[in-house]
Amino acid sequence: MKSYWKEILKIRLQLYGHRNWVVIADSAYPAQAAPGIETIVSQEDHRTVLDKAFEILHEWKHIQPVIYTDKELSFVSEEDAPGVTSYRKEFAALVEGYDVRRQRHEEIIARLEEVGESFQVLLIKTNMRIPYTSVFFELECGYWNAEAEDRLRAAMRLGEREAIPCMTKGVAQGSENLV
Repeated sequence: MKSYWKEILKIRLQLYGHRNWVVIADSAYPAQAAPGIETIVSQEDHRTVLDKAFEILHEWKHIQPVIYTDKELSFVSEEDAPGVTSYRKEFAALVEGYDVRRQRHEEIIARLEEVGESFQVLLIKTNMRIPYTSVFFELECGYWNAEAEDRLRAAMRLGEREAIPCMTKGVAQGSENLV
């Protein structure tokens, strides 16, 4: 059976922007009920899907992923989940150089549920059978960052109209015609 998850991911990423999420999930990840969460099944190896998802995400310059993993993954023992040590090493190599944020699984699920009320989330289930291996990509704007947004908001709070003189002049002149 052919898996279409790659094509679906590419189509969704054309539409997605900041505040959307993509999740590469293990096989036991629950189907969430929020209306914006779309769940598809890849029927492929988790590591293969994860590698390809990274590759596809990097093709799109309008978005930049922030990576989250379950905090619990660091504490899962090899005795309880054979293969977890190998997975952690492979994952660490894959995300080297990235800022990876770790949060408790329930916190991430709750956040996705909340996001799914207003924004789209694509969740791709894999055949992974090691717990807490889901990887969450929160999409941010690829051409605007948090520091620029903070400067913009600070300027707006301070009323610094000089920040963009041509717009300030146009607003002042145009405002006479609005009354």
